[in-house]
Amino acid sequence: MTMDTPGLSSRDLLTCLLPPLLLFCSWSGAKGQDLEVLQPPGPLSVSAGETLTLTCTVRGTGPPGGVKWHKGSDKKQPIYSDRGQYPSRVTRVVAGSQTDFSIRISNIRPEDAGTYYCVKYRAAAQETEFKSGVGTEVSVIATPSQPSIEGPTSRVLSGTSATFNCTSDGFSPRAIKVTWLKDNTRIVSPEPTVLPEGDSISYQVLSSAQVPLTRDDVKSQLICQIEHETLQSPLREFFKLRDILRVPPRVKLEANPANPVPLNESVTFSCSAEGFYPEDTTLALTLNSSLSETGTAEPMAQNGDGTFTLRSSLKLNATEERNQSAFTCLVTQNSQPVATETSVLNIRVLTEGSESVSMEPDEKKIYIISAVVCALLVVLVVTIIYFIHARHNKDKEPTSVRLHESEKASGGANQEPDPNNVTYADLNFEKAPKKSPQQVVEISQQSEYASIQTVPPAPNDENVTYADLDMVHLSKAPKRPAPQPEETSSEYASVQVRGK
Repeated sequence: MTMDTPGLSSRDLLTCLLPPLLLFCSWSGAKGQDLEVLQPPGPLSVSAGETLTLTCTVRGTGPPGGVKWHKGSDKKQPIYSDRGQYPSRVTRVVAGSQTDFSIRISNIRPEDAGTYYCVKYRAAAQETEFKSGVGTEVSVIATPSQPSIEGPTSRVLSGTSATFNCTSDGFSPRAIKVTWLKDNTRIVSPEPTVLPEGDSISYQVLSSAQVPLTRDDVKSQLICQIEHETLQSPLREFFKLRDILRVPPRVKLEANPANPVPLNESVTFSCSAEGFYPEDTTLALTLNSSLSETGTAEPMAQNGDGTFTLRSSLKLNATEERNQSAFTCLVTQNSQPVATETSVLNIRVLTEGSESVSMEPDEKKIYIISAVVCALLVVLVVTIIYFIHARHNKDKEPTSVRLHESEKASGGANQEPDPNNVTYADLNFEKAPKKSPQQVVEISQQSEYASIQTVPPAPNDENVTYADLDMVHLSKAPKRPAPQPEETSSEYASVQVRGK
C-alpha cells in the first residue's frame, strides 16, 4: 500500500528518513508556502490599569525555532517567550498553540506605551531572527495623579499675597487643564508648565498662583482642580488657608465711664485684642507700667469667623492721687511686634456752686496759648489807636486871627485907629476844605466880647469857620471895610464892631 503525501515525492521522503539527514528536513514542492508573521499595526490606545491584548499569528512553514515578543525596534530584550522567566502580568492568550502567539499585558502602565514586535526565530546555537511582524503601536492613556498643593513655609499676614504651587504627574496624553479656586471663586493664574517638552510616555504638570489673603480667610480654602481627557470628573485638592494665615489683632482700650471721671467715682478700664488668628497671642493691662496693678484677663473666645478675642479689665476708684495715671494695654502675637494702646485717667473735681473740669495737659496748653494770643492782639489794637490819635493831633496847626481895634478918642468917626492897638488871638481850627468864606458877626457896641463858633458844614453849602474869642478887648469904631481875605490856603478871621 502506497501512502500518497500531497506535495512530497518518494525521493524526498526517502531523503528525510536517512539518519545523517535527520537534523534538517527541507520542504519543497510546487505547493510549498513561505512563513508569515501576521500582526496588526495599530495604533492601539489603552487606559492605564487596563489589560492590553497584542495579537500575533504565524502562517506557513519555516525553520525550527520559537516566537518572541519585543518592545521597541532594537529588539534587545524580549518581554515574553515560551522559554525563560518574564513578568507575571504578561501571559499567552492560547497556551501551547503553534500558530497563535497573541499575549496579554495586564495592569497597563504609562511606561508600557511603545511599539511591540512579534518575531519568529531560527533555532541554532545562537538563534537568529527569521521573520518579524510589522509591529503594533500602543499608546497608554494615563490619568493624572491626585494633585498636591504646596504653600508658604511660614505664616503670611492678612492684607498680603501668598504663592501656592500645584503638581500632578504620570498622565498621558500631554494636554491638561489646571484651575485655581478660592471658595469656588476662580483665581487668575498663568498657564501651567508641562514637562518634558517633547514626546514622552507620560507627563508632569506644575501650576503656580498668587492668592490674596484677607482677615476673612480663616475659614476659606484653596482648591487646585485638574481636568484631563482620561478623567470622568475633575481631580481636586484642597488647602486650608488658616494653616498659613496670620491675622493681627485690633487693640482697644476704653474707660467706663469715659473721661473726665468724677472724683472718687468707680471707673473700669477695659483692654481688648479682637479678631486675631492663630491663638498664639497674649494680652496684659497695666497701671503706670507697674506689674503690681494689672487687669483681670477673661478666657479666650472664638468669633464666628474663626478668629479669636482676648479681654482684660481693671477697676478702681478715681481718687485725686490717681489723676493723670496712665493705663497701658500690651498685646503680643508670637514673633510679631508688640501692639500697645495707652489711655490717661482724667478726673473731674466738683466744687460748691460750680463745676470745675480738669483738662488734659494738651488742652491746658491750647487754652494758655489762646489767652496769650488774645492779649497780644489787644495790645496791638491799643497801640495802633494811640498812634492814629497822635498823628491826628500833630496835623493840627495854629491859626492866627487879627482883630482891629479903633481908638476910644472923641475925635469923630473919621479918626483913624491906632495901628499899634491890635489884639491877636490863637485859634486852633480843624482843617476845613478850601472853601472857607468869612462871616461878619454883629455884636453890641457896649459888648467887649466876640464869639466865633465852629460848626459842621451844612450839606451843599459853603463851609464857614467860627472861633470862640474870650476876653478880647474890642474898641468902638465906625464901620470899616472888611479886610481882604487871605489866600485860600490860610485860615484868617476878621471881627468888626458895628456902631449903634
